[in-house]
Amino acid sequence: MCGIVGYIGHREAWPIIIKGLQRLEYRGYDSAGVALMNGHLSIYKKAGKVSDLKQSVEGENLGGTLGMGHTRWATHGEPSDRNSHPHTSGDGRLAIIHNGIIENYSSLKEALLSRGHIFKSDTDTEVLIHLIEDIQLQTGLDIREAVRIALDKVIGAYAIVIMDKDEPDELIAARKGSPMVLGVGEGEYFIASDASPIIEYTKNVIYLNDNEIAFIKRDEILIKNIDNTIQIPYVQELELKLEMLEKGGFDHFMLKEIFEQPRSIKDCMRGRIYPDEGYVQLGGIKEYAEKLKNIDRIVIVACGTSWHAGLVGEYLIEEYSRIPVEVEYASEFRYRNPIISEKDIVIAISQSGETADTMAAIELAKSKGATIFGICNVVGASIPRLSHAGVYTHAGPEIGVASTKAFTAQVTVLTLMALYMAQQRGKITQSKMVHLLTELDNIPALVEKCLLSNDSIKNISEAFNDASNFLFLGRGSGFPVALEGALKLKEISYIHAEGYPAAEMKHGPIALIDEEMPVVFIATKNSSYEKVISNIQEVKARKGRVIAIVTEGDIVVKNMADFTIEIPDADEIFLPLLATIPLQLLSYHIAVLRGCNVDQPRNLAKSVTVE
Repeated sequence: MCGIVGYIGHREAWPIIIKGLQRLEYRGYDSAGVALMNGHLSIYKKAGKVSDLKQSVEGENLGGTLGMGHTRWATHGEPSDRNSHPHTSGDGRLAIIHNGIIENYSSLKEALLSRGHIFKSDTDTEVLIHLIEDIQLQTGLDIREAVRIALDKVIGAYAIVIMDKDEPDELIAARKGSPMVLGVGEGEYFIASDASPIIEYTKNVIYLNDNEIAFIKRDEILIKNIDNTIQIPYVQELELKLEMLEKGGFDHFMLKEIFEQPRSIKDCMRGRIYPDEGYVQLGGIKEYAEKLKNIDRIVIVACGTSWHAGLVGEYLIEEYSRIPVEVEYASEFRYRNPIISEKDIVIAISQSGETADTMAAIELAKSKGATIFGICNVVGASIPRLSHAGVYTHAGPEIGVASTKAFTAQVTVLTLMALYMAQQRGKITQSKMVHLLTELDNIPALVEKCLLSNDSIKNISEAFNDASNFLFLGRGSGFPVALEGALKLKEISYIHAEGYPAAEMKHGPIALIDEEMPVVFIATKNSSYEKVISNIQEVKARKGRVIAIVTEGDIVVKNMADFTIEIPDADEIFLPLLATIPLQLLSYHIAVLRGCNVDQPRNLAKSVTVE
């Protein structure tokens, strides 16, 4: 959540920072601000979009080769100019931008107020910069040491950048529980919440670790931990490409990313499946192949769309590997006292690899002796580094806030893991493995075929863009697909939508059915097909309007439903990868017809890096 950009070097900082903030708009925000060092410390900030900030500073002197910028998503204090970042110390000498939450800000603020500090905002961030100022006033320490001591006193999560008017050739950056990456150039450094603002200028990056502080000058960087021990930075090369961050002719990033799924699924499988030989190779968890033969249980922890992928994983792993699986909301798991042992494997799923609740769940599970597997899209993110082993999805950057290709990539990885575990445990025949892997190898082509329904789905959307509610129903692995379809619709169109197991319809939701209620059924020809047909008949008897996702060539459901969307026939294991595509397109087109901001839906952030 929120976005940070910083620059120190030989270029003009303002255009780099503004472009970087625009690249980070997908993370969600309500205000923006920039601080520049141009002979003095100049601060410009505004509630609203980055474009509003740009407009508000027309005619100002925006020169300077050192600066930092921020997009804020409100936690403490409503969105407003005064609550926007950067915030300054009482004497105006220090400025700070901050992602995260300082949990003990209230007690710190009371102490600072008693010593005469005056605050201009409602934020926890302003408390932190006043604390640093106060330490300097009380002790006479330099800014570096004052920052280190202040961070040792705060409780919570943070990624911060600090500027000091008395140190005009230095930026200070630090992180704990909130992501931060440093770009390394020639005579210049970049700071950002993720790599998207950096890739245009350099591919060499340092991922700052928790409890590390970076002191950055134009030609050198010093990193220490909170205990004042010097750390040797590890510079790695980004795999990200600049063209991945552009819309590529599509109206929205979300639509582009929906249409990228044949490629992203294929990239996810590349080098990992061998259909002719009938085996799966997952180098990221190979070291634990023997352990997989003797584990008691798998616990999947995730949030949002990743949790829905985890539910699909539960069906697949139990079906093929015969290992008991539990799927937990990471936000609930971390606040229980779960029964976890060294014979458990915990699979943590996160697109960004920075989800705060999932990271906390990992730490809890590790403390109880569990082995952690991570499934993540972002190389170098926190969750892969916290995990014992894992598998990257290789979906490429996902800019749209509502996850699309991230979901299908996660499901693909979970499919591979289920088959890999089945292979290691001797729970699947060679002929069955050859059959499934051959079909899986063809899934990208079948997804491409699903995308050909885009125009007809757009026409269907026109009949439902004024709806106030939706129900999504499915059975088996179609149930998490229904949940994901409902989530996509409410995220980007603001229509209330619920996903249910189709069999649960008569246990409550059927009371909602009338001629105004659209009901989306996952009604493909699988083991639950006849049961779903019965559910459709029950809805039609109550005048509900039915949209059905059906197997290509189906005429039974077609004669019952108001609208049908066909997907190619495939083994039931691959239903989530195919049935999800039309639901993504349906949500997208309804949202566009309603005039919604598809890529940046209100109140949402791409990565939830604070509670």
